[in-house]
Amino acid sequence: MAVHVASPRIWSRDLQKAWSTWGSRLCSQSSSSTQPSHHPRTQAEKAKRRQAREKAILSSDVNDPGLLWSDKEKITYTAALVPGEKKDTTLPFPQSYSPEYVEFGWYQWWEKQGFFRSCDAHAVDKYFSFCIPPPNVTGTLHLGHALTVAIEDALARWYHFNKLFDYNSVTLHASAIHSVVERKLMREQGKCRRDYSREEFLKQVWRWKDEKGDEIYHQLRKLGASLDWNRACFTMDPGFSSAVTEAFVRLCDSGLIYRSEALVNWSCALEWTQRSCLAGLFCLFPVISRKWKGEVAVSTTRPETMLGDVAIAVHPDDPRYKDLHGKHCRHPFTECLLPIITDSMVDVTFGTGAVKVTPAHDHTDFLLSQRHSLPRLTVIGGDGTMTSDCGQWLEGVKRFDARERVITALMERKLFRGKKEHPMSLPICSRSGDVTEPLLKKQWFVRCQEMGRKAVQVSERALNVWLHQVEIIDWCISRQLWWGHQIPAYRVTLENSKDTEEWVWGRSAAEARQRAAVKFGVNPDAITLTQDPDVLDTWFSSGLFPFAMLGWPQQTEDLKQFYPNSILETGSDLIFFWVARMVMLGRELTGQLPFKQVLFHSLVRDKYGRKMSKSLGNVIDPLDVISGVSLERLQEKVREGNLDPRESVVAMEAQKKDFPKGIPECGTDALRFALCSYKAQGEDISLSVSHVLSCRHFCNKMWQTVRFTLATLHDASLPTSLAETYPLSGMDRWICWRLYSTVQQCERGFQSYELHTVTSALHSFWLHSLCDVYLVNREKQVAVSVLYHCVSISLALLSPIMPFLTEELWQRLLPYADSDGTSRSLCVQPYPKTSQLEHWCFPKEEADFSLVQEVVRVARLLRAQCQLTKERPDCERTSSFC
Repeated sequence: MAVHVASPRIWSRDLQKAWSTWGSRLCSQSSSSTQPSHHPRTQAEKAKRRQAREKAILSSDVNDPGLLWSDKEKITYTAALVPGEKKDTTLPFPQSYSPEYVEFGWYQWWEKQGFFRSCDAHAVDKYFSFCIPPPNVTGTLHLGHALTVAIEDALARWYHFNKLFDYNSVTLHASAIHSVVERKLMREQGKCRRDYSREEFLKQVWRWKDEKGDEIYHQLRKLGASLDWNRACFTMDPGFSSAVTEAFVRLCDSGLIYRSEALVNWSCALEWTQRSCLAGLFCLFPVISRKWKGEVAVSTTRPETMLGDVAIAVHPDDPRYKDLHGKHCRHPFTECLLPIITDSMVDVTFGTGAVKVTPAHDHTDFLLSQRHSLPRLTVIGGDGTMTSDCGQWLEGVKRFDARERVITALMERKLFRGKKEHPMSLPICSRSGDVTEPLLKKQWFVRCQEMGRKAVQVSERALNVWLHQVEIIDWCISRQLWWGHQIPAYRVTLENSKDTEEWVWGRSAAEARQRAAVKFGVNPDAITLTQDPDVLDTWFSSGLFPFAMLGWPQQTEDLKQFYPNSILETGSDLIFFWVARMVMLGRELTGQLPFKQVLFHSLVRDKYGRKMSKSLGNVIDPLDVISGVSLERLQEKVREGNLDPRESVVAMEAQKKDFPKGIPECGTDALRFALCSYKAQGEDISLSVSHVLSCRHFCNKMWQTVRFTLATLHDASLPTSLAETYPLSGMDRWICWRLYSTVQQCERGFQSYELHTVTSALHSFWLHSLCDVYLVNREKQVAVSVLYHCVSISLALLSPIMPFLTEELWQRLLPYADSDGTSRSLCVQPYPKTSQLEHWCFPKEEADFSLVQEVVRVARLLRAQCQLTKERPDCERTSSFC
């Protein structure tokens, strides 16, 4: 089986775009490559773009009035309703559309009726299975998550319509709750995690998880997500945790996980490993050669690490240093002799072409130390202060303060040769904002090269692009946290043994003890085990998600039936962090790729082009768009967050400009329709709330159309069945043909996962064909059966995208349906097919009716330009047109 994507062109564009941003975090350029294949923006360029956006937000632009809207009458469902019972749709039909009235009660009824539960897969020939990407329990969902839900739920409902078994489960992801809770405790109580015991701190985290997890579940229900809630899980649940332990043990047993000392990106502020900026300086200083009169000027951007230098490196073909190969230099502070080594990794164009080698604090230098058997001296500790190896003059000094002291000392010794501005990119901790420090740490690593090759062998075109011209590096999975899956590895201490570091692993401490006894040939009682206090990288558990949530490693019925999943739908920014790791781990641990297709959607950005991020304060809670929110409440949410003070100012200023009156009540259906109307597999989405508001107007148009239809049906005989309805007039044949064509477009759109073509086709049919032409020209006399089927079929076409409104309106039409009485809900009805409407295929009517459409369009345009209404026009005001 091969993983493929809905469109190879889409995959390639999204993959290349993501690679330029994220690829270097998993991969490194091959050492043989001298010309990089891309040029990512420097930190200086990113800072300049960020400052420009902040300036645009903070500037007073009177030409941008922000989102303008007027209050609409709120109508509520006032009849008594027990949660889970069906609404009474025989009550009087409200005059206008109100989201609160429409959405009330339906989801609880759907859930109680079991419409979302996975049926027996053995009872159907085909099934469609997938899971929503697990949202992080670091806060509430934002509009980026709402885009994911809208796309995935529309697909799930469409497959359910087509009687294909759909398995749509929800999982919450533990993620970065640790840092969020730690910041919260510092802000509210002035304490950090070190002020608590591990158990006390974890209680605080679980309390946060329970609170935010419930909020996320509430948001998903409000968004109408048709999830099988019986299969809801959390990555820290016992079952999922046992799967994580099993995966770790199996990978260790197969040699794919190992423990080693290597450089990791360490957050000195948080004291844990981070994944991967300040302008750097060229500090030039001489190193006196022992047998060669002169000096070697060495370029560095890290003078504070000089005390950890163990060599000087030059390029073997650099003519400036031909005479120095194999010679030694004397360190300006320690007086130690440093060998001058040659290596092709040295860039002759960088600085003076001679670089100092500090293996314990630089990734490139670490590789040089492996190739040349150099020692590694750690001079910066985990807390960001200089170690005792630096001497008393630097011991305990913060690393950036030490930089200034080293430069001053070089000047005093007349060994400083100047400095030069050098823009550079530094890794920043995504949690603390601190500059991360490369430090030597004993960590657990996953060997990714072999797993990556296996995955490529069974994938047609997915990972081949990912691995093109790059080399996968091993993945550090150790995190120095308390919250997460504690690594199931144990340090072994034997009685009367030397202080050596030996490790074993196991599914439990008892199994680890037995493994140690066999390994060292001793009695289990003579062994002392100490579990590694670190936890696993959160992406490790996420990489097991497709099969672990189905019960793996047990061969459950769910795993047999629904693995691999039919499709994975997610954001394009997760290609490397998540998708690639799922592919590798799934192939290694189950022998199968975890999904058959991958569908990526674009990122949601604000109107200033910034990615929606909690750290920027520009996220919008989808519930605020659904139910409406005041500007005061929006700003209160910003103040309640953990934002940097400047970011808070920028965020609140943007809110004042964009939403001077707050956000109006738009409703779930309008939000889902707006999100699905964007071309998801293209450029990033700049979501406009005004676009959502226009979709609410479309909802009202649908509401009024059904009101007219019900009034027409009330005074007429029951409509004939669809198979027996044959249009007679040219107008009727035209609208039937337009509906037939719309069904075709919806079928193609869902099959190709291009939901924007579905929304465009339905919006065009309902607004421009049914309302603007057919109903306007047939107000006096309409073919009742044609009107009824056009409206009811259109509602069914819209149901996967607008579930609440279509259910409400369909239930109102249900008494007029020619059914056997078993129809309970629109969400379990078959999706309309062109095969049902073949007797409505009149392509000639489309060509003949184009002139009528153009006349109507021009007449409406003129009426709008002249500000004409149904009342008699003011002759003075319109004299120029009379």
